[in-house]
Amino acid sequence: MSDIHNDKHQQRQQKVKDKVDERIAAAQTEKGVFQVITGNGKGKSTSGFGTVTRCVGHGMKAAVCQFIKGTWPCGERNVLQGAGVEFAIMNTGFTWETQNKESDTAAAQATWQEAKRMLADESINLVLLDEITYMITYGYIDLDEALEVIANRPPMQSLIITGRGAHRKLTDLADTVSEVRNVKHAFDAGVKAQIGFDY
Repeated sequence: MSDIHNDKHQQRQQKVKDKVDERIAAAQTEKGVFQVITGNGKGKSTSGFGTVTRCVGHGMKAAVCQFIKGTWPCGERNVLQGAGVEFAIMNTGFTWETQNKESDTAAAQATWQEAKRMLADESINLVLLDEITYMITYGYIDLDEALEVIANRPPMQSLIITGRGAHRKLTDLADTVSEVRNVKHAFDAGVKAQIGFDY
C-alpha cells in the first residue's frame, strides 16, 4: 500500500476514533441498565446468560428467574449456580404442555414473588428474568405491576428480560432493546435440540 493510501486510511480512522471518543466522553450517567432481548430468533436467553456470566466474572452478584424452561436441563444454570448465582425456577415446563391456566398462573406468581424480592435487593447487581414476556402476554403476571417493579428497582441494579413479543410498554421503558431475528433454524429442518448447544 502506498504512503498516500496509508495517510488517507489513517485520516479516516482518526475521524472515526474522534467521534467514538467524543461519544464516550459524553456518556457520564451511571445507573443500572434495563435491557429487553426479544424477537423470534434463537439466542435471547443465551445472550442474557452471557451477561450474567460477565457480571459474575467481575466478582459482582447476579440472580436469575426462569419462567418457562425450568424442567429442562440447563447448562448455564449448572455453571452459574456453582458460581453463587441464585436461581428461582418456575419448574412447570412450557405452558402449552400443562394447559392449566390456574396452576400456570400460581407457578408464575410464585416465581414473580421471587423476582420482586430480587428486584428490591440493592446487593444484587444484575437480575435476569428469562422468558418473562410470555407470562405477561398470557396475563399470568400483570403488566402494570411489572412496569412499576422494574421502574422502582435499586438505581444501580441492571435488569435483563428475555422472550418473544415483549410488550411495547416494556420496550419503551427499557434503556436497551435488542431484537433477535430468525433467519434460519435447524429445528425447522427437523434437527433435534442438542444438549450442550440448544440447552
